[in-house]
Amino acid sequence: MRYRALRRPALPLLCLFCLPATAAPLPVRVQQGQLVAASTEPGSTVKIGEREARVDADGRYVFGIERDAPASVAVTIRHRNGKTEQHTLQVVQREYKIERVDGLPPHTVTPDPEMAKRIAEEQARVAKARERDDDRNDYLAGFRRPAEGRISGVYGSQRIDNGVPKAPHYGLDIAVPTGTPVKAPADGIISFAAPDLILTGGTVLIDHGHGLTSSFLHLSRIDVKVGDRVNQGQVFAAAGATGRASGPHVHWGFNWFDVRLDPALLPERSGALAKSSAAAKK
Repeated sequence: MRYRALRRPALPLLCLFCLPATAAPLPVRVQQGQLVAASTEPGSTVKIGEREARVDADGRYVFGIERDAPASVAVTIRHRNGKTEQHTLQVVQREYKIERVDGLPPHTVTPDPEMAKRIAEEQARVAKARERDDDRNDYLAGFRRPAEGRISGVYGSQRIDNGVPKAPHYGLDIAVPTGTPVKAPADGIISFAAPDLILTGGTVLIDHGHGLTSSFLHLSRIDVKVGDRVNQGQVFAAAGATGRASGPHVHWGFNWFDVRLDPALLPERSGALAKSSAAAKK
């Protein structure tokens, strides 16, 4: 398969982030890697395929579209009166570039059995933290970049590390000097914090509610602990090059539970999200 950068413009995210309890219908078209937000009648059940999304007291819900999602995704909404709606979302298929990264610590690219076991255990701890499903709407104000700098890595690209093909890169990399302050992209609660994971080094997860988490890797300093609450724009760590990294940068990943999404497609602020449903359907 040939990979190259996505050239088509990002689709607007039909969003209830700036809306109260008014209905925000589903968009017709979405992108691979996109966070989708909508609302329905409170008390309804929403399923994306066979997976149920949390619906809050105002009927708001969110879900994510996989990197390699097929050409369509089925959404089923069952209302309190038993009425069922069936929706089919068209998924724009993206094309991804190849990224070659050299100069990585060899033991992080081809670990021995003992280290591979430790890596698996560490990744399981992170995956467990992403299972959190709080009824909090910390994501409603939108998201800001955790740091400013050159974009050195993009979501979805096929990675070749030290000449070895690896899993795709799930995040946005921002090249900055070691020690650069890292700011919370949105309000949330620290659900994971560890200073020395083998692959990701200093690692922090911020839970924004409804299964949405931001992850930050390769940090040189961590200023928070699990359970702490952070506000949008608050400095909680410093950038670095710990773990499997060839240079200092901020790696910002974003998940809906175990579904890895593209931070570059997240809405930047609530005031900019007043897109009509008609715009999303073009």
